Amino acid sequence: MGEGSTKWIIGIVAIVIIAGAGIFLATNTNDDEPSTSTTSQTSEQTSQPEEQATEEQKSDIVELASGTSSLSTLVSAVKAADLVETLQGTGPFTVFAPTNDAFAALPAGTLDTLLKPESKDQLKGILTYHVVSGKVMAKDLKDGQEVTTVQGAKLTVKITDGKAYLVDGKGTQTAITSTDIEASNGVVHVVSGVLLPQ
Repeated sequence: MGEGSTKWIIGIVAIVIIAGAGIFLATNTNDDEPSTSTTSQTSEQTSQPEEQATEEQKSDIVELASGTSSLSTLVSAVKAADLVETLQGTGPFTVFAPTNDAFAALPAGTLDTLLKPESKDQLKGILTYHVVSGKVMAKDLKDGQEVTTVQGAKLTVKITDGKAYLVDGKGTQTAITSTDIEASNGVVHVVSGVLLPQ
């Protein structure tokens, strides 16, 4: 075989090797791209359920109150009135939650009487007077506004010097001390007194 033929054969072999390498590289590059894309999509899909889980993990109104030591009397009253299931419902609800001190300020013996089984209907009426259907945030409260409670009677909002108060059916003015404590099924505002219908 002549020298020219040998060079010609070597040239063809070189072209085949280069072409093969090019195909190999192109194939590997194509394989890598979907892999990267899949990883990215998986990462996105993973992060979304985490965000939803965080929202779902938010406590409902009863759980929120149960985890707050200053609202333990309210939780006992809710249980005695058989309102736990109601306040764990879909809602949304707005609850004006009296503190333990608020219940302690009632006339002597009042709370003990209300917690007795025979007073369940009366207790339920008082507690539902602290609940409003819908999610009412602090910014939604206006001076002179009347809000209808789940019990059926109304509360009047009073705003003085930037502070919000509720006036109940007996004309007693009660301060809202903490606002916009969000639960999975509504919002809680802490109040300094027990609200009583007329």
